[in-house]
Amino acid sequence: MMVGDEMRLSGACGHILEIALLAAVPLVMGAALLTGAANAALLMMVVVTLVLVLFFLGYERSQPALRQIMPTLVLAACAAAGRILFAPIPDFKPLSAIAIIAGATLGPRNGFMVGALAALTSNFFFGQGLWSPWQMYAWGVVGYVGGMLARSGLFEDRTAGRPRVWALVLMGLASGALYGVIINAYGVLGFVRPLTWAGALAYVAASLPFDAMHGVATALFLAVLYGPWTRRIGRVVRKYGL
Repeated sequence: MMVGDEMRLSGACGHILEIALLAAVPLVMGAALLTGAANAALLMMVVVTLVLVLFFLGYERSQPALRQIMPTLVLAACAAAGRILFAPIPDFKPLSAIAIIAGATLGPRNGFMVGALAALTSNFFFGQGLWSPWQMYAWGVVGYVGGMLARSGLFEDRTAGRPRVWALVLMGLASGALYGVIINAYGVLGFVRPLTWAGALAYVAASLPFDAMHGVATALFLAVLYGPWTRRIGRVVRKYGL
């Protein structure tokens, strides 16, 4: 087998393992809800924290060079700063959009890292707590999914040489829903007592305006930032062979 083939096979296996790892959280969550497991909130906190640790260890074991790490760190810092800058407007922030752009330009794994690191670092301003691992996971998943969809060519009209704005808008709206589902699941498991369908639906209904604002904001930021940012980051990727 050629070296290039081995690298592609290794990369494909890595993506499969990453997807399986990220999918463990909703699978265990669903099993806990269906079986009525005692201390489901504590169980899920352990699972999501373990997933984050394993994902970060996998990233570290890939031994990325400093020139590969720097774009990820810069985008994570921009995302964290954007979240802080737009703090006066609830759920109107560019963090999800920047994580998606990172996934599109640097790969799904880096999209996850940007979302997770931005959540962690910005929470030193907003406050760390039991919600931090869930926010890291949720924003990381948004970046990872964005990277996978970008890899499929969904966001780019290659014949016209420009982004598909409609696809970016749909991705932005969907990312708000995806983030909301994950955070609402954490909230239902952790705070709805007694845990009933009525209580869970009431909790989710109360969060819908915030999730909708998150989706609209992400769609707007993607429509404005995706084209110029991906072009500039793409030039860096090509220049330094990232």
